[in-house]
Amino acid sequence: MKNKSSTDLIDTVRIWARELGFDEVGFTGIDLGEHESYLQKWLDAGYQGTMDWMSRHGTKRSRPDELVPGTCTVLSLRMDYLPEGMPPEQVLARSDLGYVSRYALGRDYHKVIRSKLALLAKKISDELGGGNYRAFVDSAPVLERAIAEQAGLGWIAKNTMLINESAGSWFFLGEIYTDIPLPSSPPQETKHCGSCTSCMTVCPTQAFVEPFVLDARRCISYLTIEHDGAIDTELRPLMGNRIYGCDDCQLVCPWNKFAQTTRQEDFQPRDSLDAPDLIDLFQWSEAEFLQRLEGSPIRRIGYEQWIRNIAVALGNAPTSPAVVAALKEKLTTSSSMVREHIEWALARHVTDN
Repeated sequence: MKNKSSTDLIDTVRIWARELGFDEVGFTGIDLGEHESYLQKWLDAGYQGTMDWMSRHGTKRSRPDELVPGTCTVLSLRMDYLPEGMPPEQVLARSDLGYVSRYALGRDYHKVIRSKLALLAKKISDELGGGNYRAFVDSAPVLERAIAEQAGLGWIAKNTMLINESAGSWFFLGEIYTDIPLPSSPPQETKHCGSCTSCMTVCPTQAFVEPFVLDARRCISYLTIEHDGAIDTELRPLMGNRIYGCDDCQLVCPWNKFAQTTRQEDFQPRDSLDAPDLIDLFQWSEAEFLQRLEGSPIRRIGYEQWIRNIAVALGNAPTSPAVVAALKEKLTTSSSMVREHIEWALARHVTDN
């Protein structure tokens, strides 16, 4: 390997990362300490719902060297994603519009960040003349927030998000596992949430069991993205117009006054998804869904879940001839699972009349 001090290399990596569009990078070892036992306790409580993949890989998720043998250093990188467009609060206040989590308005972050991580890894490899590197973006059994916390990028807050004191929480995380030993960044010593519980209080479905513990089974992000079956009828009225994800616990977080809009054009809203008309979305055919959302993270939930989610939002919208007509039009062409949600929505409007 080329002769270069660890300090010089870290300074150089920070410059490269910034040039590639990352907003910060930290370095940590592979001992994730108490995070492993926390994960197991959370899994034992069944809070993962139908996300069986959370426990499928055993300790590989909390032990980086088991996932990638030889790993001794993990680089944790963050990239701001908060886009421009109609302010989230305004969309949530409009029941005729659908709310899409701000991270999903643009191009699929997996593709954007993975390519940039690969470029960074190659730069490091070329600089050192060797080493092994594996890049991950929410695509493998990796405890991203735990790694980021230990790498000094922030602290895991009461809403289980990672918060950075100068950037809030509107950012993606990515990792590079390597067998090159590098000094670790100092971790955040204190969780600066204080006595604030705004995120827990605002949650529409009251998904937080206690501070730092989320019951995914009640979380709207889980219900609209990860859960592919029928949504509990108790939770449907609480979902409002949220059709893909939920940002409420971030919107009320005081630390997000420091959040910056993204530097990445790829994360800007596409196809007017920052404030889409619910009826227009509901009338998309499957071909339109696939064509319009090509390259979007939304596409991965599939057309059936997409229509299911919008049906729930239409059930929560004020009664109007247009809403009722749209629901009835889709009733006979939908799967039994989706049809059940449409019937639920129609029943709410019949009751309203």
